[in-house]
Amino acid sequence: MTCARWSLVELLMGVGIWLLELPGLDSVNLPSEVFSQFECPENQNKRVSSTPVLITSPIFYVNAVPHIGHLYSAVLADTLKRWYALKGHETLCSTGTDEHGLKIQGAARKAKQDPKEFCDSISHKFKTLFDSSNVSYTRFIRTTDADHYTAVDAIWRKLVQNGYIYKGTHEGWYSISDETFYPATQVEAVKDAKTGVEIITSKESGKPVEWTVEENYKFRLGDLKNRLVEWLEANPDAILPKAQYLNVLSTLKANGEESLGDISVSRPSSRLQWGIPVPDDPSHVIYVWLDALTNYLTVAGYPWPDNATQAKSAWPAQWHVVGKDIVKFHAIYWPAFLMASDLPLPKHIISHAHWLQGKTKMSKSLGNVTDPHALIETFRGVDPVRYFLMRDGGIEYDADFSKDMVMKRYRELSNQLGNLALRCSGEKVNAGQCIPLGPDRVTSTFENAQFSNGLESIITLVNEANGYWGDQKPWVLADQISSGGAEADEAREKLQTALYLSFETMRVVGILLQPVMPSKMETLLSWMGVDSEHTCWDCAVLSGGEQCEEAVRL
Repeated sequence: MTCARWSLVELLMGVGIWLLELPGLDSVNLPSEVFSQFECPENQNKRVSSTPVLITSPIFYVNAVPHIGHLYSAVLADTLKRWYALKGHETLCSTGTDEHGLKIQGAARKAKQDPKEFCDSISHKFKTLFDSSNVSYTRFIRTTDADHYTAVDAIWRKLVQNGYIYKGTHEGWYSISDETFYPATQVEAVKDAKTGVEIITSKESGKPVEWTVEENYKFRLGDLKNRLVEWLEANPDAILPKAQYLNVLSTLKANGEESLGDISVSRPSSRLQWGIPVPDDPSHVIYVWLDALTNYLTVAGYPWPDNATQAKSAWPAQWHVVGKDIVKFHAIYWPAFLMASDLPLPKHIISHAHWLQGKTKMSKSLGNVTDPHALIETFRGVDPVRYFLMRDGGIEYDADFSKDMVMKRYRELSNQLGNLALRCSGEKVNAGQCIPLGPDRVTSTFENAQFSNGLESIITLVNEANGYWGDQKPWVLADQISSGGAEADEAREKLQTALYLSFETMRVVGILLQPVMPSKMETLLSWMGVDSEHTCWDCAVLSGGEQCEEAVRL
């Protein structure tokens, strides 16, 4: 008997189904015992690993309120977390806010607020959005948290101890917006669209840069170039999508002016006061990206008191979810910091693309930013939005946003699944109002289903269930049963088989869709009487009725 299951790649490439409303659920009542007799395999509650699986979203800069792109990152991480939990893993999921740096210092000054008060206000907006979006994080971390200061202090001292940090003069083109230095090969002169004045900007982000010369602490990134190449070549799935992996590898292998050099990891406190001071040298503040990236260690309990504690921790992370504009920091700088600190590297980094509106990148200055709160309110709940983000959000390529597309996706599945629910619970074809015992054979359509990605898997499965229902003509079978005669027994067997497979399809679909549609799938499974103990990965097989000794009454 085959199972309707997804591969992880299929999940990442667009798994996600949501249901705004299941038509008729309010009018068809199934008691809680409907699936109470259905048992999962004996290992359903056993953990599949001895250590937790850690999934992280990026932490978000608090210079502005959250938008749909931030929500996409968080929902993608949450979907992965729920996916691993469904398969029996203990899981940790972190998100949060990045609150230090020159840009925040400037924004707080402009708002005439204390930097911490400014951060408190914006950070709360992110937390509120993620809470209302059913993002099941286990830690909402802020870089102003006390344990994060401890972790940053520890990794700095380790880098110094291992000889990777030294003091020197650093000069280059610095972007306040990006909080990073760019070499001359990565900047260009352009005319400001508003003033017509020529300015120097980053080729990568388009943000203005300024020539900066200052005494800084520097990190020996160049010394780790070969080790980084070796790591990537030994782990070709370390960075997804493949195009980003190849781009990072190309950057690491570059020579001449493009060759990887040492980077600044501090700023003078005369310029930057809002940050974590360099241990034993308050005249410098730790570089915001070293500070921010260390959050992933903080949530895993770093610094650990001993090796045994570290071995039981969730480190290394299973997945870092990041936007494509911060791949360099996560796929080059972060692994290098970890190598230099004698720490394991993350197993996977997935970079997602941007959201566009009208083929143009969403931007506050252009006025085309989508407010996620308003979107959730428009569609009367978060699951429609979660589904749309997971179904249409770009991994390798930017995706275009429109409310019409959200509605299209809603109708795409809700009609199919709702229709199936109504069909198999109708009194004419299911006069006994029960979920019957499983048939001797399961239709080959379900046994041999082959799906290209998670979403299409579910749509195909539900469509096939609806098609199968129509092919069996249960209304005709019900008439034959009512009329009695020689055909009645055969019709009854066929109808019971059709009902069984339809209910089982809905149950399996409900289980598999939990990572993306937790609220709506809980509603669906509860309506069918499936208790929480029978919603695990091992229960997602077309086998329920075969475990029962008698039909379950609706």
